[in-house]
Amino acid sequence: MRLDKYLANMGFGSRKEVKKLIKNKRVAVNEKIETVDKYQVNEQEDHVTLDGEEIIYQKYFYYMLNKPAGVITATIDDFEPTVLDIFSDQDFRMDLSPVGRLDKDTEGLLIITNDGALSHRLLSPKKHVEKEYLAKIDGIMTSADADRVASGMQIDGGEVCLPAKLIIDEVDEKNEETTIRLVLQEGKFHQIKRMIYTLGKEVMYLQRIRMGQLYLDEQLDLGSYRELTEEEMMLLERK
Repeated sequence: MRLDKYLANMGFGSRKEVKKLIKNKRVAVNEKIETVDKYQVNEQEDHVTLDGEEIIYQKYFYYMLNKPAGVITATIDDFEPTVLDIFSDQDFRMDLSPVGRLDKDTEGLLIITNDGALSHRLLSPKKHVEKEYLAKIDGIMTSADADRVASGMQIDGGEVCLPAKLIIDEVDEKNEETTIRLVLQEGKFHQIKRMIYTLGKEVMYLQRIRMGQLYLDEQLDLGSYRELTEEEMMLLERK
């Protein structure tokens, strides 16, 4: 790998910016100052330093984000704040992308990574990776609603949803509201809102709390992110 690409990949600036670092004799490879930006580096074996500080090469990055409402699941947008705008300058990378999407007004678990293979595994319809959501509903949900969801219901536009699981956690008879959890194995456009609407109710609040076997960290503040642990990475690889 070219030395300038190595440094850019590790977040030390654009190709143009890291070329200046190299030209100004601030970068060393195997304890020897290197001024050629095209110099080929073995990222697994060579010892690279910037201003004397060692740079440990990392190819893939994995983050858990607790997405807030009002932020869109995109990498860039001219009008709306995106999930990548939440990242600090130190952690931001051009190749980071969200795994799947959450609606603008939906909160909760979102994985951000530059590992395209992992994204494909988690999103592939053939893998049937579960996504669990917590929702507050305007209306009283019943066992009959749960049965319709479990059978694979048809929603507007004639689309048929895969069988899903609806769990009724709490019913507020006085305010005619219900707290539920929904477990899906797909992700149609606005699917949960459309399913609930078909059942004659309305979603007031929606939060994703699980993807596969990985649960949202309850200690992670809304609008915050952190790197995934090795244990969490193992959970992501399970169904």
